[in-house]
Amino acid sequence: MKWFGRRQKAGTMRRADTPDQAHLREFVQTRQGVEGFVEPRTAVTEYTLLLVAIDGEWTRRRVPSVQWAHNFANKLGIPSYDAAVVGYPPRMREYNARMKNNGR
Repeated sequence: MKWFGRRQKAGTMRRADTPDQAHLREFVQTRQGVEGFVEPRTAVTEYTLLLVAIDGEWTRRRVPSVQWAHNFANKLGIPSYDAAVVGYPPRMREYNARMKNNGR
């Protein structure tokens, strides 16, 4: 049995796909006051687009690139921001707190 010199394959991250895009589009079309927050790539995730509605409800999905995320938001007529620069809106945290208190 050989222990040394064995290499394992590096893990691969799942890329953004059509169902992700469809989910983002549906979220924008069925909620009011949606804004987009483009999240940077990390060691464990690719670029993501966080969408936050006016009531704080949110969703996050992988996207192919930062430019793609901003273009996607522009096509749907919603503002988009770099999350690393502007941070997250307080209404998102408030929504999470409401859901936690309601037992969801």
